[in-house]
Amino acid sequence: MEKIPRTHVVYAMSRDNAPVISIASGSDVCFETCDCFEDQIASEQATFTELDWSRINPATGPVYVQDAEPGDILRVAIKRITPRSNQAVMVTAPGLGVIGDQLQQPQIRTIPLEEGYALLPGGVRWPLKPMIGVIGVAPAGEAVPCGTPDAHGGNMDCKIITEGCTLWLPVNVPGALFALGDLHAAMGDGEVSVCGLEIPGEVVVNLTVVKECTLPTPMISTQEALYTVASAKTLDDAAKLATHNMAHFVADHSQLSLADAINVLSITGDLQICQVVDPLKTCRFSLPRSVATQLNISLD
Repeated sequence: MEKIPRTHVVYAMSRDNAPVISIASGSDVCFETCDCFEDQIASEQATFTELDWSRINPATGPVYVQDAEPGDILRVAIKRITPRSNQAVMVTAPGLGVIGDQLQQPQIRTIPLEEGYALLPGGVRWPLKPMIGVIGVAPAGEAVPCGTPDAHGGNMDCKIITEGCTLWLPVNVPGALFALGDLHAAMGDGEVSVCGLEIPGEVVVNLTVVKECTLPTPMISTQEALYTVASAKTLDDAAKLATHNMAHFVADHSQLSLADAINVLSITGDLQICQVVDPLKTCRFSLPRSVATQLNISLD
């Protein structure tokens, strides 16, 4: 299995990024990752104003996947996520997050991680569920900073993207140029402070090219549900796009009309927020596996 060290990072998803390695479709790859601050914060004594914000949200890679061509889909099976620190980093500051306008000064917190739990302020213990914040492929057009989500993936900050799930991404350029980073030991929907539990770590994925397949990417499949994921300038637009994509996915892959697909989703589906703090906002729409099975819809 190929392993990419965290010294190979990019700060934007771009067709101009030189690939670190070239792999055959169906290969496993291990990515070492920095935290979202590129490991600039070692303790709470770090100076917020001295952080280099040009180094935020680095993604390790990219990887060139052989035989991947525009119009294909890249199937990303997330096999393992391993945090590589016994503490996570968080920051709050005026102007950051949903209610940063109510803060008077920046604050850096280091959060201990012990025996599968994060020890949060106030004595709150919260179970760890490592997930990937930045994961995607090169867009077809202009480069997109790693901190911005869009149709190519990127900084979707979707807490469903965790060990055991499968992510489906569009191939926009030859080789796809896949990269990932910005691991969180845990994160709530919304990521309202602008941080999850930011950690370095390792991620093992399997990258497989899927030919002759049409999906409203990005999509995610888990044991519990299928998800469409969408990003837009406003939360309303992201919510509408995620719902639109799921409704058409159901209608296209079942015997239901679009009207009936919408009705089924209105009863059985859940429209959920991923994050509201990035340059584009991200929502997901969840279709339970039990419903997909009854409709003879498969995504594996």
